[in-house]
Amino acid sequence: MKRRHDRVLVAGAGPVGAITALILARAGIPVTVLEREAGVVIDYRASTFHPPTLDLLEACGATQALVSMGLIAPVMQYRDRRAGKIAEFDLSLLRHDTGHPYRLQCEQFKLVGWAYDRLREIPGVDLRFGHEVTGIAAGDDGARVTVRSTRGEEHLDADYVIGTDGGRSTVRRALGIEFEGFTYPEHFLVAGTRFDFKTAMRDICSVNYTADPVEWYLLLEIPDMWRFVTPVDPGTEPDEAMQEASIQASLQNLLPRAEPYEILVKAIYRVSQRVAATYRKGPVFLAGDAAHINNPLGGMGLNGGLHDAVSLTGRLIAVWHGRTDEALLDGYEAQRKPEAVNAINAMTARNKKLLEERDPETRQRNLEEWRRIAGGRDLAYQHLLQTSMIASLRRSGLLAEGFTRPR
Repeated sequence: MKRRHDRVLVAGAGPVGAITALILARAGIPVTVLEREAGVVIDYRASTFHPPTLDLLEACGATQALVSMGLIAPVMQYRDRRAGKIAEFDLSLLRHDTGHPYRLQCEQFKLVGWAYDRLREIPGVDLRFGHEVTGIAAGDDGARVTVRSTRGEEHLDADYVIGTDGGRSTVRRALGIEFEGFTYPEHFLVAGTRFDFKTAMRDICSVNYTADPVEWYLLLEIPDMWRFVTPVDPGTEPDEAMQEASIQASLQNLLPRAEPYEILVKAIYRVSQRVAATYRKGPVFLAGDAAHINNPLGGMGLNGGLHDAVSLTGRLIAVWHGRTDEALLDGYEAQRKPEAVNAINAMTARNKKLLEERDPETRQRNLEEWRRIAGGRDLAYQHLLQTSMIASLRRSGLLAEGFTRPR
């Protein structure tokens, strides 16, 4: 496509959109970033950054920022509410495969705020808050985006548009792209408390997945607090689940104590497993939640979106600067969509099924399998290659075999 507008437009400035814009801007590409909100959105749903994600984000400076703001989690556990710790995995087994053999726990909004500050420093970046995308028309010579703000409606032209505007993406809907998959019947509750669970549960670590047929939970330590994620029975109204008494009951079920928990944050949301039918229509691309969404069990949604950003920006930069022709852009969907279907969605769905299994015999077999995998060094290593997303990235070609960076 011959360039007419000399600009890329990024619709949606969450973590994927902000990093996409930053990588492009650092490569000398003029970028307009549109964000509906007035600034950084404080959202505690995503906080895990996997080892290869940190490797891939080093070049734009995000990894160094995350490490300075975050909490390093070198091990992870699978637990059972009744039996306690079942298996523990040490990510140092990956030390020859990554420059960051650990999970990095950092709230996603901190990464977004850091990226905004960097974008403001780069000439050619037009960062617009309070601008909501309401429509888009794609053609052979670029795309025209309709935007609504306090100034009214306006139209912006760009050579390429990248939709990173979330699971309810206006860009995806405006282009008529199907979002194939399903939505779970239950809501997920997220709550945060400053209580340090390690003081009372001496054998836990910073990342804990706990199985239970009634109320499984994910317990994560992040820099500011502990995050607790658990399902809400489909028969319970969301407003009821968000009440103080209901959240206290869930936390007391996790760890009974005489005092009530100090609840700092709380949120409830629906969870789906969906993948866009296509990631591209002409000059318009989808990335992150606009392209694929999944449950949070495994911390793969945000990471997968950032991997989209790295794949797509690398291709756009090469095309923009004339190092290759536009055929390179066709490889974006071919590289990223299969992994969304076969790795991210498949693994997170499997994780949920394992945690919530109700059949006693199947549950026992699952627990024994976790013990077996954790007990064998090679089995544990192969498991970590999968859960850290290194295997997925190697399979797709985004990460080379034996990739590592000096530390």
